[in-house]
Amino acid sequence: MPGSDLAPRASARRRLTAASAVACAALLLPLVSAGPSATAPRPPAGALQDTFADAAAEYDVPPGLLLAVSYLQSRWDTHGGAASVTGGYGPMHLTDARTALADAPHHSHGAENARGDDARAPRTVSRAALAKVAEGVELPPRLRTLDRAAGLSGISAAELRDSPAANVRGGAALLAAAQKELGRPLSDDPADWYGAVARYSGADDTATAATYADDVFDVLRTGESRTTDSGQRIVLTADPGMAPDRTQLARLGLRTADTSGTQCPVTVACEWIPAPYEEFGEGDYGNHDKANRPDSQSVDYIVIHDTEASWETTLKLVQDPTYVSWQYSLRSSDGHVAQHVPLKDVAWHAGNWFVNAKSVGLEHEGFLVSPDAWYTEAMYRSSARLVRYLANRYGIPMDRQHILGHDNVPGTTAATIRGMHTDPGPYWDWAHYFRLLGRPFTPAVGTDAPAVTIRPDYTRHQPLYTGCVTAGQACAPHGSGAVRLHTAPSVSAPLVKDIGLRPGGEDSTTGVNDTGARASTGQQFAVAGRQGEWTAIWYLGQKAWFHNPPTQPTAVGARTQVLTPKEGVAEVAVYGRAYPEASAYPAGVPVQPLSPLPYKLLAGQRYVVGGLVPGEYLYATTFDTAGHQVIRGKEMYYEVQFGHRVAFVKASDVRALR
Repeated sequence: MPGSDLAPRASARRRLTAASAVACAALLLPLVSAGPSATAPRPPAGALQDTFADAAAEYDVPPGLLLAVSYLQSRWDTHGGAASVTGGYGPMHLTDARTALADAPHHSHGAENARGDDARAPRTVSRAALAKVAEGVELPPRLRTLDRAAGLSGISAAELRDSPAANVRGGAALLAAAQKELGRPLSDDPADWYGAVARYSGADDTATAATYADDVFDVLRTGESRTTDSGQRIVLTADPGMAPDRTQLARLGLRTADTSGTQCPVTVACEWIPAPYEEFGEGDYGNHDKANRPDSQSVDYIVIHDTEASWETTLKLVQDPTYVSWQYSLRSSDGHVAQHVPLKDVAWHAGNWFVNAKSVGLEHEGFLVSPDAWYTEAMYRSSARLVRYLANRYGIPMDRQHILGHDNVPGTTAATIRGMHTDPGPYWDWAHYFRLLGRPFTPAVGTDAPAVTIRPDYTRHQPLYTGCVTAGQACAPHGSGAVRLHTAPSVSAPLVKDIGLRPGGEDSTTGVNDTGARASTGQQFAVAGRQGEWTAIWYLGQKAWFHNPPTQPTAVGARTQVLTPKEGVAEVAVYGRAYPEASAYPAGVPVQPLSPLPYKLLAGQRYVVGGLVPGEYLYATTFDTAGHQVIRGKEMYYEVQFGHRVAFVKASDVRALR
């Protein structure tokens, strides 16, 4: 969340004993629990499939339906007993947020100015302000389903959290109870269970419950199969003729969400909860800027965030004019979407004014440094549908140079690099996300290609991270879409340095918030060398090596455009924003300095091109929009994948190559 992670990088663990304190903390703090042990014995590969069949028989729930509901929650993964970002446990995502949050750190790493505009005072919010917002908000029923499952099944809460088999039984008990409460028979036909599935979502509005149920029945129609994170092979046979009885939805008694101001695809449940545009104080206003996009400026980027707060706290914050803003929030438990800022207007979310002015911000309920926390399939699917809609609306390329994580947005100047946020972090599953977008990262050319797309196997690839709970302490083993970069082709070689993050030349670290030596799934880089099982790429002006064995590759060949300095140019300046030259500014508009970053693109190096963009600056410093202007210059810039974050170089300094 822009502006929300402002305390020191690694908070000490704190035990919250009083129930009231836990309830308050549950709205603010991320989740942490014991991660899966690397040496724990695994059950037989078909055991989990049998568990679903047994639980379905015990509670008279159609087995395919139970599998489909679980897939939409967890994709059948067990996560080693770890809680999701909203306190959900196990394959059925039974929620016990109070327990999950009773002993949890908070993800914080600097003081990013969410506006990212040198022409105005920074807009940030302290941890104390977040705590104040969270006071008095109760945990909703959707975050307390595990207790109800315990009462229905007679299984202890601890066992429901820790045992996948018990968890599946608890989920089956909840489904059966919902079916009975609706006065429906425990039928063998999944089509008779539409209302119970909608109830299982925990949604409080009709549209979200319906969207969730429709997704479950879509899984039933198309079928699914995969090997889970615990090595279990699960198969759900397709039933293409499945036609549920959607008339049951009316019996749930849910509210109708306000959709009056929303700009969403019909495939997601979207509600209008507006961010305030109000004037207050001495020349200050919030929490976004009025604009006229895309007529005034093109929309070129979509930025993926995580909220670092609960859903309830997130909505309170975005409705505060003294806070910051983003266009959409997405709820983890059911994929519900709330829109806050019209797409034509500019939200303050990315910490870089150039990116803010040309982007749409999506906040996902979740917490980066929960070492083994996970996002639900329901939220991934809603997010992907929303991104596809936005990309089609504005012609945004669906690649990792335009679908950015907050952690891929560059600092505007050398002074802001260290404060830039690092969400959604190394545990966001970019490979799965882009499969849902319909743009999977597949090899474009052979293994000896001059460029690569980073693509480790998310589940099997588990690099060591530290600092999730305590600084320097190892995080629990967890799948990751990021590879670590070394100065030489060896795991014992030092990590490459990021002089922007550490001007003193200190080494990069394995910290979960340290992006200095990290390349992420979908990012593309020019190859700088190969040696044995190692591949080198050009990264932050240096050669960076990552392990890329043929038996378990972490990158695939890419066909893309690259650039390099023009002949005779020894080094090229790198920028965090593409601002116009000084002569382009009219009288009355302060010239914004170009402010090169402390990196250099050196002769002989090559970087992948994201696109060619004009130098632009949106001058919007007052509540009265009459003086707002878009200044465009003659200087053109290339966006490049320069490190973990994108950057910009002047087109006049480089030449583009295929």
